[in-house]
Amino acid sequence: MSEVSLSQRRSTRLRRACRSVLGLATVISVLMVLLVLAAWRNDYEIEQHQGQTSGEVLSAGRLRSAVMYVTPDGVTHNPKVGILYPTNLTAGQRINVEYSTRDPDLVRVAGRDARVAIIPATSVIVVTWALALPVWWLLRRRQHAA
Repeated sequence: MSEVSLSQRRSTRLRRACRSVLGLATVISVLMVLLVLAAWRNDYEIEQHQGQTSGEVLSAGRLRSAVMYVTPDGVTHNPKVGILYPTNLTAGQRINVEYSTRDPDLVRVAGRDARVAIIPATSVIVVTWALALPVWWLLRRRQHAA
């Protein structure tokens, strides 16, 4: 094969790699923004049709905690997706919850809202770009050197 052909293929691969790095970082950033927007939407739904009660934490994790609570109509709920904003909960703990009366499986820890999602989402975006930009810069540098 000719040297020009190899150089062109290498340049094409590096250009695609650059686009891929920026594309992946952009997708991750957009997903984080959508995550925060979804949290705000869930909060809006809860606030528009709010019910309050106490519940018991069945299991607690950093990202997902299960809770059981009873609504005033006597129905026991244990949402499959867990409770919103589950940080710092422990199994067996009694907590106050706020839920949507239209969708009682949409429940959050009372007093917490989407603001608790902003810092983690922003951190993911910052770290993503802190990794992506140097990789992109190195790839661009190699591309121009070729």
